[in-house]
Amino acid sequence: MPFIERVASREIYRSPWMVLREDAIRRPDGSPGVYAVVDKPTYALVMPYDGHRFRLVEQFRYPLGARRWEFPQGTAPDLVDVAPSELAERELREETGLRATSFEPLGQLDTAPGMTSQRGWVFLATGIVEGAADREHEEQDMHSDWFSRDDVERMIRSGVIADAQSIAAYGLLLLRGR
Repeated sequence: MPFIERVASREIYRSPWMVLREDAIRRPDGSPGVYAVVDKPTYALVMPYDGHRFRLVEQFRYPLGARRWEFPQGTAPDLVDVAPSELAERELREETGLRATSFEPLGQLDTAPGMTSQRGWVFLATGIVEGAADREHEEQDMHSDWFSRDDVERMIRSGVIADAQSIAAYGLLLLRGR
C-alpha cells in the first residue's frame, strides 16, 4: 500500500522539549500537500500501585488553564537515549518521591498520531517505598495523593481524570488482568 511521502521539511520552532516542523508531502495519488508535525521525545507514564491504591499527581496544565489529576508521566529531553524503565523510575521519584522495586511494562501509547510523533511507555510500579519528591521547577504547584481503584474509576467516569494517556494506561492495566 502506498504511503504519504515527505518531499521537503522545514523547522518552524525548536525548544528543548519539542520541534515543530512543516513538511511538504506527496499523497499516494501523487497530489501535493502540507503536514505540520510536533516532534517530542518519548515519555514514560507510571502507575504506582501499593497493592490497594494508586498514586496520582495533580498539577496546573497551562494549555488547558486548569488543574488535572493524572498518573505521573514525563520526558527528559536531556536523556533521550535512556531506557524507558529508567525514565519511568526517574519520573516516579521526581513527581511523587516514591521508589519501586518493580516496573512492569504494560504497553506503548501514541500520544496524538495525527499531529505528533511522540510515543510513551506505560509501567505498573509495585514494591513501593515512600520518599521525598524532587520536582522540577515547572512542577512546583504539583501535589500527589493515593486513591483506591474505585476512586480512580469514579474519577475517570466523572471527568476528574480526563488525561488521555492516564485513561489509556488504566485500560492497559485492565487488559493485563484478563
